[in-house]
Amino acid sequence: MHSIDELKNLKGKRILLRLDLNAPIVNGAITDPFRIDRALKSIQFLIAREARVVLVSHLSDSRGSLVPVYEYLKKKMPLTFVDDIAGVEAHQAVEALQDGEAVLLQNIRMSDDEKKNDAHFTRELASLADMYINDAFPASHRIHASIVGVAGILPAYAGFQFFDEVAGLTPALTPESPSLAIVGGAKLTTKVALIETLLKKYDRVFVGGAIANDFFKAKGYEVGMSLVSDNDTAKAMLGNSKIILPEFVTVEGPNGRRDILASEVGKNEAILDIAPASIQALQSIINASHSILWNGPMGNFEKGFTAGTDALAIAIAGSSAKSIVGGGDTLSSIQNLGLMDKFTFVSTAGGAMLDFLANGTLPGIDALEKKT
Repeated sequence: MHSIDELKNLKGKRILLRLDLNAPIVNGAITDPFRIDRALKSIQFLIAREARVVLVSHLSDSRGSLVPVYEYLKKKMPLTFVDDIAGVEAHQAVEALQDGEAVLLQNIRMSDDEKKNDAHFTRELASLADMYINDAFPASHRIHASIVGVAGILPAYAGFQFFDEVAGLTPALTPESPSLAIVGGAKLTTKVALIETLLKKYDRVFVGGAIANDFFKAKGYEVGMSLVSDNDTAKAMLGNSKIILPEFVTVEGPNGRRDILASEVGKNEAILDIAPASIQALQSIINASHSILWNGPMGNFEKGFTAGTDALAIAIAGSSAKSIVGGGDTLSSIQNLGLMDKFTFVSTAGGAMLDFLANGTLPGIDALEKKT
């Protein structure tokens, strides 16, 4: 891939910069600017070189406005906002840009053509600029117009954060033994490809979160009211000796909240976290590992079950292993605990991280590599 830092003589050049500014918004205000702040390096690099920068991003809420993001960013740079994506108003806003200025387009997922990678929409978007930079690694598992389409039309480069993500995650593809992978989250179906890949590359794979419930069920344990999937994938994986399951879980039911053995769940109880004793049992493996990969929370964050995830974060942060972590709730735990600098690499990506680790590439990476 060509890198943003290869670019020279940018004065007056129109740059379409695809970012991931998908920050949480509550009552019209940004509550966690982590991803936005990670994007600043590429934006400021281009502005300092007097480029005319067209910022493109999405929100998970495809109807949500990027105005709160604009309000946050305009305090840091010469920036305007246009409530348009690739239409007349967007073109007029770009034409009005002066050297060293930037414009933020409206949430690109407001257009269904973005998700369809529509050819006409892609050409209109590309016509706004002279070159394209992808600095949205967390969105680069999507075959969308602003990720793969425009990269096929304009000279294309990877931004600073994009390169950091690839460089930071790549060591996880060939871990140093002894190695430990930890996978959490809510749905086994979204993690099957990843777990299958990890079982081939890692010495041990610890499965937590709600996806562990599928393995408990496959073992014949009572799982009560716990979240489980409607397939037998876990049963097929159970025979692999590399898999480790939590020994103790936190449940909630008629008897309140309690920590028990995973084999002792009642019919009217729901497993909502792994218990501290499970982390204690895993501690010796964590301490002996040279490589640790972790993606996904150990408990139901929406219901306040964060203890298992927090305990795991503290355990890994205190180890000497090369540690690579990612996933939204995982990231929240690490931030809240003030442990960001205790991990070798912290990824901003969720689904893109999973796909990269499972496949070794992403559509967004492939689109940039075709330009080399």
